[in-house]
Amino acid sequence: MFQTSLLHANSLMPLNILLLEAQVRLLLELLELLFDKFNAVASAHSIVLGYLQDSVGTQPTQQEEIKLYDMADVWVKIQDVLQMLLTEYLDMKNTRTASEPSAQLSYASTGREFAAFFAKKKPQRPKNSLFKFESSSHAISMSAYLREQRRELYSRSGELQGGPDDNLIEGGGTKFVCKPGARNITVIFHPLLRFIQEIEHALGLGPAKQCPLREFLTIYIKNIFLNQVLTEINKEIEGVTKTSDPLKILANADTMKVLGVQRPLLQSTIIVEKTVQDLMNLMHDLSAYSDQFLNMVCVKLQEYKDTCSTAYRGIVQSEEKLVISASWAKDDDISRLLKSLPNWTNMAQPKQLRPKREEEEDFIRAAFGKESEVLIGNLGDKLIPPQDILRDVSDLKALANMHESLEWLAGRTKSAFSSLSASQMLSPAQESHVNMDLPPVSEQIMQTLSELAKSFQDMADRCLLVLHLEVRVHCFHYLIPLAKEGNYAIVANVESMDYDPLVVKLNKDISAMEEAMSASLQQHKFQYIFEGLGHLISCILINGAQYFRRISESGIKKMCRNIFVLQQNLTNITMSREADLDFARQYYEMLYNTADELLNLVVDQGVKYTELEYIHALTLLHRSQTGVGDQTTQNTRLQRLKEIICEQAAIKQATKDKKITTV
Repeated sequence: MFQTSLLHANSLMPLNILLLEAQVRLLLELLELLFDKFNAVASAHSIVLGYLQDSVGTQPTQQEEIKLYDMADVWVKIQDVLQMLLTEYLDMKNTRTASEPSAQLSYASTGREFAAFFAKKKPQRPKNSLFKFESSSHAISMSAYLREQRRELYSRSGELQGGPDDNLIEGGGTKFVCKPGARNITVIFHPLLRFIQEIEHALGLGPAKQCPLREFLTIYIKNIFLNQVLTEINKEIEGVTKTSDPLKILANADTMKVLGVQRPLLQSTIIVEKTVQDLMNLMHDLSAYSDQFLNMVCVKLQEYKDTCSTAYRGIVQSEEKLVISASWAKDDDISRLLKSLPNWTNMAQPKQLRPKREEEEDFIRAAFGKESEVLIGNLGDKLIPPQDILRDVSDLKALANMHESLEWLAGRTKSAFSSLSASQMLSPAQESHVNMDLPPVSEQIMQTLSELAKSFQDMADRCLLVLHLEVRVHCFHYLIPLAKEGNYAIVANVESMDYDPLVVKLNKDISAMEEAMSASLQQHKFQYIFEGLGHLISCILINGAQYFRRISESGIKKMCRNIFVLQQNLTNITMSREADLDFARQYYEMLYNTADELLNLVVDQGVKYTELEYIHALTLLHRSQTGVGDQTTQNTRLQRLKEIICEQAAIKQATKDKKITTV
């Protein structure tokens, strides 16, 4: 609790916090001392009453009947003093002002008129104190405190003021062992509850009847303290969530260092987590009210979930329509496929713990191929308008911050809630040690808490999927029109030496995303965003060959330059060769050949591409080159292509069978 408080009150030094905690412990020591004194006073009165009753019993019957006080009167006065003490140390006057107007607590609500205990009776007789604290180290300040309280009570009752002893020294005031405040109840609640049980046992009260002090404590906590706690946490959370852009306010470096996190977290998330921890601490401190505090946890987490959902939609929704990446991430089939691929599972597993495969690289490449196939198939040949992508890098950064923050919050809440569920499985011997510190939690509340923690993790996963897909949607956005609308039937000139403007824009976007993601995401998540991107770009470019109207040698050269500059940029980001783009470059270099030469190349080098990709290449050559024959000739080539591919497949299978037989 100390560490959590430190995170959000950087202006407070640890020494100050330790001092405050030490002062509150003094209040606990004071109460424990008072409990001992009160028990001693009660024992003394019990002995005195025994002698008085014996003495009264021996008096002649004709004398006026003598009425003695009883032990109930002693315990009532003890409770009155404790109530006055608690009223000051819990700062109830200010607490009532801060909480809701309806949450008022009057002395009369305890069922007794306190003033009656202090009002002077007629005829007036000298009154001796019921008990004193002269032997206590706190005697002077307590005496002053009691005089002040008695004076206040006399004033309320309309009776005469007390005697000369009740006057406060001019300029003086009440001294306290610690600063009065509502949170002091957390330290003294359990000891106070035990003393209340002792009082009720001494008075012989059954389970259905409560002593005034218990009523006082119950009303204070239910009507005042809980309201104040709710007011405090609402004010703190609203301070960071009701801003114009809650996803842009990040925690400072000192907070990140204390939390031990490597990437920025949202300030709002940290405040919410601190609130949850505070309520969990209160649940242990005031165990009788654990359900109320856990309900507050559920409500605050649900509210924050709604806040995050609203902020998320504000980023990914344009004119009541989701951008493509968010739409894909929401699609159950696509998200399920992406989460089933090894690059997703690897991200959640340290490299040293992953199962080793002999052909790990081929396995990952196959996964990239599956992803590219699904995305290309899902989009088709549609051009993506600008409003269907996230053009503002700050939005992507906000999603990255949201992912890291919600994943952190999910982990922290799961950890906190697991300690609750674990407490339900304790043996009776263990329970005797923790008694009220680990209260039972209903199954319904546990289920709600677990579902909330899971919902934060799901939202974090969705943010990461959106980022993963958004980078890929940008590739579609720029590269599909490159083939569909670009002019690559160009002659050798200066223009042919330039990169395509769409490629330049894509590279610029990728670099901006890389800069934002590297600062906002952990390294393994950053890798998840960009690994496999080269494979997708390669697939888009190869698939785009079918959309070129015509292509010249200069156009082929320009395409190869485009591929090279994309490869260079991605290599700098992923620190790998991005060999998949070599595959795309070789595909376009294949177009330097005539259609018939291309068929011979397939025979000589084997089948590198799919049948459809070869068909697109032959068709593009047929459109682009002169003197290649009519459509009948082209159909003959396509038929020959099928035969070559079948022959190559048969040779490959025979070689494979021969290897198996040899082994």
